[in-house]
Amino acid sequence: MPEITNQFIPTSFPMDSTAKTSASKVTPGEAHATFANQLKSAIDGVNKSQVQSNQMTQALARGEVDDLHNVMITAQKASITMQTTVEIQNKVVEAYKEIMRMQV
Repeated sequence: MPEITNQFIPTSFPMDSTAKTSASKVTPGEAHATFANQLKSAIDGVNKSQVQSNQMTQALARGEVDDLHNVMITAQKASITMQTTVEIQNKVVEAYKEIMRMQV
């Protein structure tokens, strides 16, 4: 059974149709709190990758690190995570606008 994992979110979600769907047992407040915690965790992960990239770049500039290869890989990872985060934000805003345009 394949799983979806994300290095920024500490949970994994099974991808089969028999997965537990206990949405009826979860209160809206619990769902809100869970979503907020996962979102905060994801944003913290993006921030950590940016900070790590900045630290490695500064260490390279000071001459403390000789491995340019790892510095560039870290910078690319940070860049890709930031780009992905921005794209997800854009999709969420677009979906929100679409919902707001719906006629009830």
